[in-house]
Amino acid sequence: MFKRILIANRGEIAVRVIRACRELGIRTVAVYSQADESCLHVQLADEAVCIGKAPASESYLKTANIISAAEVTDVDAIHPGFGFLSENAHFAEICEDCGITFIGPPPEIIRDMGDKARARELMQRAGVPVTPGSDGVVKSAEAAVAVAKRLGYPVLVKAVAGGGGKGMRIARNDMSLTQGFTMASSEAERAFGNRDIYVEKLIERARHIEVQLLADNHGHVYQLGERDCSIQRRHQKLIEEAPSPALTPERRRKLLKAAVRAAQACRLRNVATIEFLWDEDTQEFYFMEMNTRIQVEHPITEEVTGTDLVQLQIRAAAGEVLKFSERDFEPRGHAIEVRVNAENPYRNFTPSPGMVEAVHFPGGPGIRVDSHVYSGYEIPPHYDSMIGKIIARGRTREEALRRMARALAEFKLVGPATTVPVAQALLADARFRRGEYTTHFLEQFMNDVFWVP
Repeated sequence: MFKRILIANRGEIAVRVIRACRELGIRTVAVYSQADESCLHVQLADEAVCIGKAPASESYLKTANIISAAEVTDVDAIHPGFGFLSENAHFAEICEDCGITFIGPPPEIIRDMGDKARARELMQRAGVPVTPGSDGVVKSAEAAVAVAKRLGYPVLVKAVAGGGGKGMRIARNDMSLTQGFTMASSEAERAFGNRDIYVEKLIERARHIEVQLLADNHGHVYQLGERDCSIQRRHQKLIEEAPSPALTPERRRKLLKAAVRAAQACRLRNVATIEFLWDEDTQEFYFMEMNTRIQVEHPITEEVTGTDLVQLQIRAAAGEVLKFSERDFEPRGHAIEVRVNAENPYRNFTPSPGMVEAVHFPGGPGIRVDSHVYSGYEIPPHYDSMIGKIIARGRTREEALRRMARALAEFKLVGPATTVPVAQALLADARFRRGEYTTHFLEQFMNDVFWVP
């Protein structure tokens, strides 16, 4: 087992990794920007190293600074968390070259799954359904129009190296496709340094359902059930739940078997999440992408399976044989997660950084809170707006919903605005309580129900 791990991240996920390491008896090294000197992960780690100025490009994305901190503190491994460098194949290669274990899949898997066109090709070969679309990269707007005519509108223009909704446009006719292709290409080049684009059929009534995967270095591959992440705004998730209320046992088995085939096809090691689009009209699913890292929403899988995914990540990276039976990961009960973002929902979700004058987190049976925020903490404006996650677990979905409603009512934060009011309104909506929602539900809900004068 590792003796010392550097966490190349900040905030809530850095705190989460520190807690896992502490239980495993591993010392931790935090890195932080000048804006994060008072952040909780800096206070909880055994050592802390400043790696640069406030902008992520000068600190958390600065590979040389992170590797220097790792060498100075003599760590065995680096945990990248999520975001920042977590899916950067070049960073993983540098870690290997420096004799430092990268806690995540190998560089070649990160690279293959990061290339959306390449990932689609691998899945097709493995017999995993993919959304109807172009055969690889589309080189021009004219070629994109030809693909759209074959598929039928509407279509989705997507960046090969995309993520988080960047480099993505919906097109419903030739003109919007031509414009969208140009805009998505330019956006993708700015965001990812890669302007390659592909085109796929747009599924109008879709759910976003993902499967948690785990693999060791010895050929053992496991699925830990699915999560429904359809409540999202601009491709950013707000509420997730496990298991999905949309699946019958038979459909679930089919989905999970496909996820395992996908993991085996790319020779997965460590953890990853395979994301599917579920067509509500046809009841069919299609591969969307694979995220080769721990996910923000991993706690709900932990709650229903009784596992610690971050510890399993570390154990797999250390070379342990992870031998389990399928029954070890059978979901028990139901779990729901609400992301708490420092954003003002009454002002079109504008970021709301600033001083947290006071904060009270909920508790009681079945409630878990993962956060790095405390009274007197200054939320910086430089990073993602998520300040925590509230997780509710129950024997049934209804019990989990009741507990989450109680938890949200108990949550109090004096200072920046948060997205909690939206989550409370959603939990009170009869359609959401029945599990009747798609990826467009939140957008419609904001327009029709969560009206702002």
